[in-house]
Amino acid sequence: MDLRQLEMFQAIAETGSFTKAGDRLHVSQSAISRQIKLLEEELGVQVLMRVNKRVFLTEAGQALVKHCHRLFRDIEEAVLEVSANGQLSHGSLRIAGGMSVCTYLLPQLLKRYKTLYPSIKLTVSTGNSEPIIRQIRNNEIDLGFLTLPIVANDLQVISILREEMVVVTGMKHPLGTKRQISPQDLAATPLILFERGSNTRKVIDQFFADQHLTPQIIMEMENVEIIKPLVEIGLGLTIIPYQSIVREVQAGKLHFARVAGHRLYRDLGLVFLKMDYIPRALREMVTLFQAMIPRLQKRPPKVS
Repeated sequence: MDLRQLEMFQAIAETGSFTKAGDRLHVSQSAISRQIKLLEEELGVQVLMRVNKRVFLTEAGQALVKHCHRLFRDIEEAVLEVSANGQLSHGSLRIAGGMSVCTYLLPQLLKRYKTLYPSIKLTVSTGNSEPIIRQIRNNEIDLGFLTLPIVANDLQVISILREEMVVVTGMKHPLGTKRQISPQDLAATPLILFERGSNTRKVIDQFFADQHLTPQIIMEMENVEIIKPLVEIGLGLTIIPYQSIVREVQAGKLHFARVAGHRLYRDLGLVFLKMDYIPRALREMVTLFQAMIPRLQKRPPKVS
C-alpha cells in the first residue's frame, strides 16, 4: 500500500467515479482501476462496489476513507510545521454549524480569518447537531459551531458564547407592544418553534415544563429564516436568539419581548475531535473566535 493508491481511493470516494477521479489526478481510468485492485488485494477486502456504472463504498471502504482524510490532513500539517518560515500559507478548514450561527456569526469571523490567512481553503455547511457531530467523527468536518450541551469522550467542546433568547412577535400582533409577556400568555398563544430534538428547542421545552405549562405549538421549523417571515405576518409568536432578529427589530419589522420574570439563554460551543495535536488552521480559528466574541455578540437592549 502506498500514498498514491490511497489518494486514488479517496478521489473515487469523493467524486463517485473512476473517470472523475482520473480527471482530478490527471491519470487514466485504467491506471486507477489497476491501483485500486492492488490495494484491495493487499488489504484482502473489497473497498469499492460498482453498480450500474456508479461507485459505492463498502463497509470496509467507509472505514478506510475516514483514515484517509485524517492521514492526508496530518501530512499537510506536518509539511506546514517543518517548513522554513512556519507561516500558515496553505491548508484547508471545514466548518459546519446551525443556520442561525452560520448566518449571524460566521460572516465577520470568516472575513477576518481570510484576511489573516488568505491561502487557507475554507468550506462551510449548515445542519443540525447530530449529523454534524457524525461528520466530525468521520473526519468530514474539522470544526462545528453547535448549541450545547454536547457530552462525548471523543470530542473537545469549548463553550464560546451565551445568547439570550427572546419572544418575537409581528408588529401588529396583540402582544406586539408589550416589553414583557407572562409565561401563561405565552403558553396560550400559537407558537412557531425550532424543530423538536434540537438543543435550542430543549431550552424552550424545559422552560414550559418547569412552569407546568403546555404551549400551543402550531409549527416546527429547522430554519430561523423560515420562522421569521411567518411571525412577521402574524401566524404566531416564536422564541429565538436575539442575535437573529437584530436587523428586523431595527427596521421595525419585528418586535421582541422578554418572558416576565425569566431569562432564556442558549450556549454555543466549538466542537472538534479530541486529539493529541490540533492542526494549526483549526487552532487559529478557535483563537480568533474567542478574540472576536465582544464584536460578534449582540445583546438585547435593556428595556423597562
